[in-house]
Amino acid sequence: MSWWEALAVFAAGIGAGTINVVVGSGTLITFPVLLSVGLSPLTANVTNTLGLVPGSFTGAWGYRAELKGQRRSLLILGSASLIGALAGALLLLVLPAAAFKAIVPVLIALALVLVVVGPAINRRVAASGKVRDPERPGPGLWAGILGCGVYGGYFGAAQGVLLMGLFSALSLEPLQRLNGYKNVLATIVNAVAALVFILVARDQIDWLVVLLIAVGATIGGVIGSTVGRRLPPPVLRAVIVVIGLVAIVKLVAFP
Repeated sequence: MSWWEALAVFAAGIGAGTINVVVGSGTLITFPVLLSVGLSPLTANVTNTLGLVPGSFTGAWGYRAELKGQRRSLLILGSASLIGALAGALLLLVLPAAAFKAIVPVLIALALVLVVVGPAINRRVAASGKVRDPERPGPGLWAGILGCGVYGGYFGAAQGVLLMGLFSALSLEPLQRLNGYKNVLATIVNAVAALVFILVARDQIDWLVVLLIAVGATIGGVIGSTVGRRLPPPVLRAVIVVIGLVAIVKLVAFP
């Protein structure tokens, strides 16, 4: 790898770490860069997942104030992410990528619809008097998080958009707290998938690239948590929608 290629990977790590914390979809930055420097699709996917773990952690840590008192909810939802990530990572190693990637744009589009209409859904639920207990996430949300975990363990691009779509429609928590949830769950998914890859597919890991992405993503995680926590809910929703649309275009036009 040349020095400028290494610099490009490092910069992509910073960008991905920042966007992952604010919205999600950082993989849409790093993955193409890794392909452009000569990594195979499988090696790029596995290596990218490992490299983004530190950035996910620093981003989640940056939202610790918003997550104070949410241990029960995080344990319940985290169990779904853990199981899903394990299944998704194993599927990556046995299934052709095209089998799953074909439905990714549809999933992201659905998530964006949920992000936009989520507040209206929540207002209607609140008006009906059937307010969900934020400390006891419902089975529908748990199942949705499980599905996002499978997707995140398999590929990961825009899993944050999918998570925020689910939260917007099925949770009454403030948006910034939900973004904190998203960062914790994404950290769990990335960490579990990374562990599976280390144990089962270490021959597909480029450790120099992992290091470059990890350092960049850690810096990006700090930047993202600083910026993201200051965005008003309408602005944050707009950012989510824009990033999601870019993700759809990129996945459809440049598969």
